[in-house]
Amino acid sequence: MQGKKEYQEKLFAHFQLSERVPETNFYLRLGGVLNLDYLYKLTRPYYGESGQKSIDPIVFFKLCLVGYLENIISDRDLIQHSSMRLDILYFLGYDIDEPLPWHSTISRTRQLYPETVFEEVFTQILGICIDKGMVSGHTQAIDSAPIKANASMDSLELKVPKEDLDTHLRSIRHISSMDKTGNPLRQSKKNKASKQEKEITASEGELQAIKSRNKKWSKDQDQRPGAGNKGSKYTSNKTHYSPTDPDARISVKPGKARKLNYMSQLSVDTAHHVITDIRAYHADKKDNQYLEDITNRLKSRLHKQGLLWHTLVADTGYSSGENYAFLEQEGLQSFIPPHGTYKGGPEGFNYNEEHDYYVCPEGKIIPFKKVFYETKNNTKKKEYRASKSLCIHCPIRLECLGKSTQEKKFTVTYYREQ
Repeated sequence: MQGKKEYQEKLFAHFQLSERVPETNFYLRLGGVLNLDYLYKLTRPYYGESGQKSIDPIVFFKLCLVGYLENIISDRDLIQHSSMRLDILYFLGYDIDEPLPWHSTISRTRQLYPETVFEEVFTQILGICIDKGMVSGHTQAIDSAPIKANASMDSLELKVPKEDLDTHLRSIRHISSMDKTGNPLRQSKKNKASKQEKEITASEGELQAIKSRNKKWSKDQDQRPGAGNKGSKYTSNKTHYSPTDPDARISVKPGKARKLNYMSQLSVDTAHHVITDIRAYHADKKDNQYLEDITNRLKSRLHKQGLLWHTLVADTGYSSGENYAFLEQEGLQSFIPPHGTYKGGPEGFNYNEEHDYYVCPEGKIIPFKKVFYETKNNTKKKEYRASKSLCIHCPIRLECLGKSTQEKKFTVTYYREQ
Protein backbone atom coordinates (compact mmCIF):
# COMPACT_ATOMS: atom_id res chain seq x y z
CA MET A 1 0.00 0.00 0.00
CA GLN A 2 1.37 3.37 -0.98
CA GLY A 3 2.17 5.69 1.87
CA LYS A 4 1.89 9.46 1.99
CA LYS A 5 3.81 11.55 4.54
CA GLU A 6 1.97 14.51 5.96
CA TYR A 7 3.88 17.03 8.05
CA GLN A 8 2.36 19.06 10.86
CA GLU A 9 4.75 20.93 13.12
CA LYS A 10 4.37 20.08 16.80
CA LEU A 11 3.98 22.79 19.39
CA PHE A 12 6.06 20.81 21.90
CA ALA A 13 8.65 18.14 21.17
CA HIS A 14 11.23 16.18 23.12
CA PHE A 15 14.58 16.47 21.33
CA GLN A 16 18.20 15.90 22.41
CA LEU A 17 21.16 16.57 20.14
CA SER A 18 23.19 13.82 21.79
CA GLU A 19 20.65 11.27 20.56
CA ARG A 20 20.78 12.57 16.99
CA VAL A 21 24.58 12.69 16.50
CA PRO A 22 25.97 9.19 15.82
CA GLU A 23 29.00 7.93 17.72
CA THR A 24 31.01 7.72 14.49
CA ASN A 25 30.50 11.39 13.67
CA PHE A 26 33.77 13.30 13.14
CA TYR A 27 32.88 16.33 15.29
CA LEU A 28 31.65 14.11 18.13
CA ARG A 29 34.95 12.22 18.12
CA LEU A 30 36.93 15.47 17.80
CA GLY A 31 35.14 17.01 20.77
CA GLY A 32 36.08 13.99 22.88
CA VAL A 33 39.83 14.59 22.47
CA LEU A 34 39.98 18.38 22.09
CA ASN A 35 40.40 20.05 25.48
CA LEU A 36 40.46 23.84 25.16
CA ASP A 37 39.89 24.82 28.81
CA TYR A 38 43.30 26.54 28.91
CA LEU A 39 41.84 29.26 26.67
CA TYR A 40 40.06 30.92 29.60
CA LYS A 41 43.35 31.70 31.33
CA LEU A 42 45.13 32.52 28.06
CA THR A 43 42.57 35.11 26.90
CA ARG A 44 41.58 36.55 30.31
CA PRO A 45 43.90 39.65 30.04
CA TYR A 46 42.00 40.89 26.96
CA TYR A 47 38.64 41.34 28.72
CA GLY A 48 37.36 43.94 31.17
CA GLU A 49 35.81 43.39 34.59
CA SER A 50 32.37 44.74 33.73
CA GLY A 51 29.95 44.98 30.83
CA GLN A 52 28.06 42.45 28.75
CA LYS A 53 29.50 38.97 28.47
CA SER A 54 31.28 38.25 25.22
CA ILE A 55 31.43 35.08 23.16
CA ASP A 56 33.04 32.14 24.95
CA PRO A 57 36.68 31.94 23.72
CA ILE A 58 36.32 28.16 23.33
CA VAL A 59 33.29 28.67 21.08
CA PHE A 60 35.21 31.25 19.04
CA PHE A 61 38.19 28.97 18.38
CA LYS A 62 35.93 26.00 17.67
CA LEU A 63 34.13 28.13 15.07
CA CYS A 64 37.51 29.04 13.54
CA LEU A 65 38.32 25.33 13.38
CA VAL A 66 34.97 24.53 11.76
CA GLY A 67 35.59 27.25 9.18
CA TYR A 68 38.92 25.64 8.30
CA LEU A 69 37.54 22.10 8.17
CA GLU A 70 34.49 23.10 6.12
CA ASN A 71 36.49 25.47 3.87
CA ILE A 72 34.37 28.52 4.75
CA ILE A 73 36.11 31.91 4.74
CA SER A 74 33.09 34.16 5.38
CA ASP A 75 32.01 34.63 9.00
CA ARG A 76 28.42 35.20 7.89
CA ASP A 77 28.42 31.93 5.90
CA LEU A 78 30.12 30.13 8.78
CA ILE A 79 27.36 31.03 11.26
CA GLN A 80 24.62 30.15 8.75
CA HIS A 81 26.27 26.81 7.92
CA SER A 82 26.83 25.88 11.57
CA SER A 83 23.23 26.66 12.53
CA MET A 84 22.04 24.07 10.00
CA ARG A 85 24.30 21.26 11.20
CA LEU A 86 23.30 19.23 14.29
CA ASP A 87 26.79 17.76 14.74
CA ILE A 88 28.46 21.19 14.64
CA LEU A 89 25.94 22.64 17.11
CA TYR A 90 26.69 19.78 19.48
CA PHE A 91 30.45 20.30 18.96
CA LEU A 92 30.07 24.00 19.82
CA GLY A 93 27.93 23.28 22.87
CA TYR A 94 24.76 24.94 21.55
CA ASP A 95 21.25 23.50 21.64
CA ILE A 96 18.99 23.42 18.61
CA ASP A 97 16.88 26.36 19.82
CA GLU A 98 19.86 28.40 21.02
CA PRO A 99 20.99 31.16 18.60
CA LEU A 100 24.68 31.25 17.61
CA PRO A 101 26.73 34.46 18.02
CA TRP A 102 26.41 37.18 15.39
CA HIS A 103 28.93 36.95 12.56
CA SER A 104 30.21 40.44 13.45
CA THR A 105 31.11 39.14 16.93
CA ILE A 106 33.45 36.61 15.29
CA SER A 107 35.20 39.40 13.35
CA ARG A 108 35.59 41.64 16.41
CA THR A 109 36.89 38.80 18.57
CA ARG A 110 39.45 37.87 15.91
CA GLN A 111 40.77 41.44 16.05
CA LEU A 112 40.75 41.42 19.86
CA TYR A 113 43.35 38.66 20.26
CA PRO A 114 47.00 39.31 19.32
CA GLU A 115 49.05 36.93 17.18
CA THR A 116 50.62 35.34 20.28
CA VAL A 117 47.24 33.89 21.33
CA PHE A 118 46.68 32.19 17.97
CA GLU A 119 50.29 30.95 18.03
CA GLU A 120 49.77 29.41 21.47
CA VAL A 121 46.53 27.70 20.39
CA PHE A 122 48.28 26.27 17.33
CA THR A 123 51.12 24.96 19.51
CA GLN A 124 48.68 23.33 21.94
CA ILE A 125 46.77 21.60 19.12
CA LEU A 126 50.03 20.40 17.57
CA GLY A 127 51.01 19.00 20.97
CA ILE A 128 47.78 16.97 21.09
CA CYS A 129 48.53 15.55 17.61
CA ILE A 130 52.05 14.62 18.73
CA ASP A 131 50.74 12.92 21.89
CA LYS A 132 48.39 10.85 19.70
CA GLY A 133 51.34 9.71 17.55
CA MET A 134 50.25 11.63 14.44
CA VAL A 135 53.55 13.52 14.00
CA SER A 136 56.96 11.88 13.48
CA GLY A 137 59.00 15.04 12.91
CA HIS A 138 61.43 13.16 10.66
CA THR A 139 60.37 14.57 7.26
CA GLN A 140 58.73 17.94 6.64
CA ALA A 141 57.29 19.13 3.31
CA ILE A 142 57.14 22.89 2.68
CA ASP A 143 55.03 24.74 0.13
CA SER A 144 53.34 28.10 -0.33
CA ALA A 145 49.97 29.45 -1.44
CA PRO A 146 48.79 33.02 -2.14
CA ILE A 147 46.08 34.23 0.24
CA LYS A 148 43.87 37.00 -1.12
CA ALA A 149 44.01 40.14 1.00
CA ASN A 150 40.81 41.88 2.07
CA ALA A 151 41.65 44.91 -0.06
CA SER A 152 40.81 46.12 -3.55
CA MET A 153 43.23 46.94 -6.38
CA ASP A 154 40.94 49.90 -7.12
CA SER A 155 41.92 51.59 -3.85
CA LEU A 156 45.67 51.55 -4.55
CA GLU A 157 47.43 54.87 -4.14
CA LEU A 158 50.75 56.14 -5.45
CA LYS A 159 53.60 56.16 -3.00
CA VAL A 160 54.89 59.64 -2.29
CA PRO A 161 58.60 60.06 -2.99
CA LYS A 162 60.78 62.30 -0.90
CA GLU A 163 60.67 64.89 -3.70
CA ASP A 164 57.47 66.54 -4.85
CA LEU A 165 54.71 64.18 -6.10
CA ASP A 166 54.21 66.10 -9.37
CA THR A 167 57.90 65.73 -10.16
CA HIS A 168 57.58 61.99 -9.58
CA LEU A 169 54.51 61.74 -11.84
CA ARG A 170 56.47 63.40 -14.64
CA SER A 171 59.36 60.98 -14.13
CA ILE A 172 57.11 57.92 -14.70
CA ARG A 173 54.73 59.46 -17.23
CA HIS A 174 53.74 56.15 -18.86
CA ILE A 175 51.28 55.09 -16.18
CA SER A 176 47.56 54.52 -16.42
CA SER A 177 45.11 57.40 -16.71
CA MET A 178 43.78 56.57 -13.24
CA ASP A 179 47.15 57.31 -11.67
CA LYS A 180 47.67 60.47 -13.75
CA THR A 181 44.61 62.00 -12.12
CA GLY A 182 46.04 61.21 -8.72
CA ASN A 183 42.79 59.65 -7.53
CA PRO A 184 42.14 55.90 -7.05
CA LEU A 185 38.95 54.40 -8.48
CA ARG A 186 37.75 53.62 -4.99
CA GLN A 187 38.81 55.99 -2.20
CA SER A 188 39.47 54.20 1.08
CA LYS A 189 37.64 55.45 4.17
CA LYS A 190 40.79 55.39 6.30
CA ASN A 191 44.44 55.32 5.33
CA LYS A 192 46.12 52.81 7.66
CA ALA A 193 49.57 53.05 6.10
CA SER A 194 52.42 54.58 8.05
CA LYS A 195 54.55 57.42 6.65
CA GLN A 196 57.31 54.96 5.83
CA GLU A 197 54.91 52.69 3.89
CA LYS A 198 53.74 55.66 1.81
CA GLU A 199 57.25 56.63 0.68
CA ILE A 200 59.02 55.18 -2.33
CA THR A 201 62.08 53.18 -1.35
CA ALA A 202 63.00 52.10 -4.88
CA SER A 203 66.32 53.16 -6.35
CA GLU A 204 66.65 55.17 -9.55
CA GLY A 205 67.48 51.99 -11.45
CA GLU A 206 64.35 50.22 -10.19
CA LEU A 207 62.16 53.20 -11.08
CA GLN A 208 63.72 53.30 -14.53
CA ALA A 209 62.94 49.60 -15.02
CA ILE A 210 59.29 50.24 -14.06
CA LYS A 211 59.22 53.17 -16.43
CA SER A 212 60.52 50.97 -19.28
CA ARG A 213 57.88 48.31 -18.65
CA ASN A 214 55.15 50.94 -18.61
CA LYS A 215 56.48 52.58 -21.77
CA LYS A 216 56.04 49.28 -23.56
CA TRP A 217 52.32 49.60 -22.83
CA SER A 218 52.06 53.37 -23.34
CA LYS A 219 50.43 53.48 -26.80
CA ASP A 220 47.35 51.45 -25.92
CA GLN A 221 47.57 51.15 -22.12
CA ASP A 222 43.93 52.04 -21.52
CA GLN A 223 42.54 50.58 -24.79
CA ARG A 224 44.00 47.06 -24.63
CA PRO A 225 41.62 44.08 -24.02
CA GLY A 226 40.51 43.99 -20.41
CA ALA A 227 41.69 47.49 -19.62
CA GLY A 228 38.19 48.45 -18.53
CA ASN A 229 38.14 45.76 -15.87
CA LYS A 230 38.84 46.61 -12.28
CA GLY A 231 42.45 46.23 -11.27
CA SER A 232 43.64 45.99 -14.89
CA LYS A 233 46.17 48.84 -14.69
CA TYR A 234 49.84 48.04 -14.50
CA THR A 235 51.02 48.55 -10.93
CA SER A 236 54.09 47.77 -8.87
CA ASN A 237 54.85 47.45 -5.17
CA LYS A 238 57.64 49.94 -5.82
CA THR A 239 55.20 52.70 -6.73
CA HIS A 240 51.81 51.74 -5.18
CA TYR A 241 50.47 50.73 -1.78
CA SER A 242 47.12 49.75 -0.30
CA PRO A 243 45.82 52.27 2.25
CA THR A 244 43.28 49.77 3.63
CA ASP A 245 45.82 46.95 4.10
CA PRO A 246 49.40 48.30 3.93
CA ASP A 247 50.88 44.83 4.57
CA ALA A 248 49.25 43.37 1.43
CA ARG A 249 51.42 43.15 -1.68
CA ILE A 250 50.65 42.98 -5.40
CA SER A 251 51.54 39.55 -6.75
CA VAL A 252 50.77 37.46 -9.79
CA LYS A 253 51.10 33.86 -10.92
CA PRO A 254 51.17 32.69 -14.56
CA GLY A 255 47.68 32.74 -16.01
CA LYS A 256 46.19 34.67 -13.07
CA ALA A 257 45.33 38.32 -12.54
CA ARG A 258 47.42 40.72 -10.47
CA LYS A 259 45.92 40.85 -6.98
CA LEU A 260 46.71 42.03 -3.49
CA ASN A 261 47.83 38.93 -1.64
CA TYR A 262 49.72 37.50 1.27
CA MET A 263 52.03 34.52 0.90
CA SER A 264 51.15 31.62 3.19
CA GLN A 265 54.11 29.32 3.90
CA LEU A 266 52.96 25.90 5.10
CA SER A 267 54.95 23.03 6.63
CA VAL A 268 53.44 19.55 6.80
CA ASP A 269 54.67 16.41 8.57
CA THR A 270 54.66 13.60 6.00
CA ALA A 271 53.69 10.86 8.48
CA HIS A 272 49.98 11.76 8.70
CA HIS A 273 49.87 15.13 6.87
CA VAL A 274 49.59 17.22 10.05
CA ILE A 275 50.39 20.92 9.65
CA THR A 276 53.42 21.68 11.83
CA ASP A 277 53.96 25.36 11.01
CA ILE A 278 52.19 28.10 9.07
CA ARG A 279 52.80 31.80 8.66
CA ALA A 280 51.73 34.62 6.35
CA TYR A 281 54.52 36.60 4.70
CA HIS A 282 54.57 39.48 2.26
CA ALA A 283 53.75 38.32 -1.25
CA ASP A 284 56.36 40.41 -3.08
CA LYS A 285 59.24 37.98 -2.55
CA LYS A 286 60.13 34.54 -3.86
CA ASP A 287 59.68 31.34 -1.88
CA ASN A 288 63.44 30.79 -1.59
CA GLN A 289 63.82 34.10 0.26
CA TYR A 290 61.66 32.80 3.12
CA LEU A 291 63.14 29.31 3.51
CA GLU A 292 65.72 30.26 6.15
CA ASP A 293 63.12 31.88 8.41
CA ILE A 294 60.70 28.97 7.88
CA THR A 295 63.44 26.46 8.78
CA ASN A 296 64.44 28.30 11.96
CA ARG A 297 60.81 28.59 13.12
CA LEU A 298 59.99 24.96 12.36
CA LYS A 299 63.18 23.56 13.86
CA SER A 300 62.60 25.46 17.11
CA ARG A 301 58.94 24.34 17.27
CA LEU A 302 59.76 20.65 16.72
CA HIS A 303 62.67 20.79 19.18
CA LYS A 304 60.40 22.14 21.93
CA GLN A 305 58.07 19.21 21.29
CA GLY A 306 60.97 16.74 21.61
CA LEU A 307 61.06 15.84 17.91
CA LEU A 308 64.19 15.53 15.75
CA TRP A 309 63.96 16.87 12.20
CA HIS A 310 66.09 15.10 9.55
CA THR A 311 64.71 15.77 6.06
CA LEU A 312 63.17 18.71 4.21
CA VAL A 313 61.19 18.36 0.97
CA ALA A 314 60.25 21.34 -1.22
CA ASP A 315 59.73 22.25 -4.87
CA THR A 316 61.97 24.20 -7.24
CA GLY A 317 60.68 27.55 -5.96
CA TYR A 318 62.81 27.14 -2.82
CA SER A 319 65.99 26.39 -4.80
CA SER A 320 69.04 28.61 -4.33
CA GLY A 321 72.69 28.07 -3.57
CA GLU A 322 72.35 30.05 -0.35
CA ASN A 323 69.56 27.77 0.81
CA TYR A 324 71.49 24.60 -0.01
CA ALA A 325 74.48 25.89 1.96
CA PHE A 326 72.27 26.95 4.89
CA LEU A 327 70.52 23.57 5.09
CA GLU A 328 73.86 21.72 5.04
CA GLN A 329 75.07 23.95 7.86
CA GLU A 330 71.91 23.13 9.83
CA GLY A 331 72.50 19.40 9.31
CA LEU A 332 69.28 18.91 7.33
CA GLN A 333 69.04 16.58 4.37
CA SER A 334 67.11 18.37 1.67
CA PHE A 335 65.34 17.28 -1.50
CA ILE A 336 64.93 20.51 -3.48
CA PRO A 337 65.47 20.26 -7.25
CA PRO A 338 67.56 23.07 -8.76
CA HIS A 339 65.89 25.54 -11.07
CA GLY A 340 65.56 24.46 -14.68
CA THR A 341 67.68 27.38 -15.88
CA TYR A 342 70.62 26.46 -13.63
CA LYS A 343 73.89 25.57 -15.37
CA GLY A 344 77.15 24.68 -13.63
CA GLY A 345 79.13 26.74 -16.11
CA PRO A 346 79.28 27.45 -19.86
CA GLU A 347 78.40 24.60 -22.18
CA GLY A 348 81.38 22.52 -23.31
CA PHE A 349 83.64 23.74 -20.46
CA ASN A 350 84.91 21.23 -17.88
CA TYR A 351 85.35 22.23 -14.24
CA ASN A 352 88.45 21.30 -12.19
CA GLU A 353 87.21 21.20 -8.61
CA GLU A 354 90.63 20.70 -6.99
CA HIS A 355 92.21 23.83 -8.48
CA ASP A 356 89.00 25.79 -9.13
CA TYR A 357 89.25 26.55 -12.84
CA TYR A 358 87.49 25.68 -16.09
CA VAL A 359 88.97 24.08 -19.21
CA CYS A 360 87.60 25.32 -22.54
CA PRO A 361 86.91 23.04 -25.54
CA GLU A 362 90.39 23.90 -26.87
CA GLY A 363 92.06 22.74 -23.64
CA LYS A 364 92.88 26.25 -22.36
CA ILE A 365 92.53 27.03 -18.63
CA ILE A 366 90.03 29.75 -17.62
CA PRO A 367 91.13 30.72 -14.08
CA PHE A 368 89.06 32.03 -11.15
CA LYS A 369 89.39 35.80 -10.65
CA LYS A 370 87.11 37.13 -7.90
CA VAL A 371 83.99 36.79 -5.74
CA PHE A 372 81.33 39.50 -5.99
CA TYR A 373 77.64 40.17 -5.33
CA GLU A 374 75.36 40.62 -8.33
CA THR A 375 73.64 43.99 -8.03
CA LYS A 376 70.23 42.96 -9.38
CA ASN A 377 69.46 40.08 -6.99
CA ASN A 378 72.31 40.51 -4.46
CA THR A 379 73.43 36.95 -5.17
CA LYS A 380 76.98 35.76 -4.50
CA LYS A 381 78.90 34.97 -7.69
CA LYS A 382 82.34 33.80 -8.83
CA GLU A 383 83.99 35.28 -11.91
CA TYR A 384 86.26 33.33 -14.24
CA ARG A 385 88.21 35.19 -16.93
CA ALA A 386 90.89 34.27 -19.48
CA SER A 387 93.54 36.67 -20.73
CA LYS A 388 93.34 38.39 -24.11
CA SER A 389 96.54 36.66 -25.26
CA LEU A 390 94.97 33.25 -24.56
CA CYS A 391 91.92 33.86 -26.73
CA ILE A 392 93.26 36.13 -29.51
CA HIS A 393 94.49 33.30 -31.77
CA CYS A 394 91.93 30.63 -30.74
CA PRO A 395 90.47 28.82 -33.78
CA ILE A 396 86.94 28.94 -32.33
CA ARG A 397 87.20 32.53 -31.08
CA LEU A 398 84.43 33.88 -33.31
CA GLU A 399 82.05 31.12 -32.27
CA CYS A 400 82.95 31.41 -28.59
CA LEU A 401 83.30 35.21 -28.13
CA GLY A 402 81.62 36.87 -31.08
CA LYS A 403 83.06 39.71 -33.14
CA SER A 404 83.96 42.33 -30.52
CA THR A 405 84.78 40.48 -27.29
CA GLN A 406 88.50 40.00 -26.71
CA GLU A 407 88.54 37.49 -23.84
CA LYS A 408 86.35 34.76 -22.36
CA LYS A 409 84.60 35.85 -19.15
CA PHE A 410 81.69 34.25 -17.32
CA THR A 411 80.20 33.94 -13.84
CA VAL A 412 78.78 31.00 -11.88
CA THR A 413 77.08 30.78 -8.51
CA TYR A 414 79.37 30.81 -5.48
CA TYR A 415 77.46 27.76 -4.19
CA ARG A 416 78.14 25.51 -7.18
CA GLU A 417 79.33 22.65 -4.92
CA GLN A 418 76.12 22.67 -2.88
